[in-house]
Amino acid sequence: MAQLIDGKKISSEIKEELKAKVAELKQKGIEGTLAVIQVGNDPASSVYVKNKKRACEYIGIHSKSFELPEETTQEELLRLISDLNEDGSVNGILTQLPVPAHIDEKEIINAISPKKDVDGFHTQNVGSLAVGQEGFVSCTPAGIIELLKRSDVEIDGKHCVIVGRSNIVGKPMALLMLRENATVTVAHSHTKNLQEICRTADILIVAVGKRELITGDFVKEGAVVIDVGIHRDENKKLFGDVKFEEVSQKASKITPVPGGVGPMTIAMLMNNCVEAMDK
Repeated sequence: MAQLIDGKKISSEIKEELKAKVAELKQKGIEGTLAVIQVGNDPASSVYVKNKKRACEYIGIHSKSFELPEETTQEELLRLISDLNEDGSVNGILTQLPVPAHIDEKEIINAISPKKDVDGFHTQNVGSLAVGQEGFVSCTPAGIIELLKRSDVEIDGKHCVIVGRSNIVGKPMALLMLRENATVTVAHSHTKNLQEICRTADILIVAVGKRELITGDFVKEGAVVIDVGIHRDENKKLFGDVKFEEVSQKASKITPVPGGVGPMTIAMLMNNCVEAMDK
């Protein structure tokens, strides 16, 4: 039976470290403020925004919340972002995704100053990661690296298979694993022989968005399995992209859903916010 990688516990440790760092920065007269923009009232987005504000409060930084109506125009949103870019008291800015269909998500992401892009989605920050320069890193992949390191998983020289190629998880995850000297294979919906490829992984990271796609047959004995997926059934029970009961019999270490990768995303967002204070 696999050892559980406890994302709740590790994220709490990170938040405690950040709380201490924020207190040190405050003694030097450095304050932090995160501006969170939400367009419309999508219930899932509202929960995420609330959790982000709570995390800010916990580590000791301010949060400014901009809850805009669904019919907000792209021009109005861009104007607000421009004002926040110019506001010296604001260190970090994020627009909660998804935005309504009439707003161009890419344009909104790239309107945020790269120095305040604590989500790590701006093209400049993604490019910096690709060429090994400093910049903000997308929070979920950064959180997975912390989960692995703090669970004593050796990455150097290991074969990592990432299932999923999204801009938010799959692609930056591949770059981060390369930075840690892993040998990386990226698989996706068009990959032939997915099962065979997954079975070669020492570290298998699944971010494909298909409930319980990865069963025990996809995993080699002793692999480390990180499940990024999150799905809710009609009874509101949560599932991942990995069939936990089967895979946990073969893996050496595995993240649960919930309580694995999820809490790490907000912890690493807070880490980026603290980095933005220190720039």
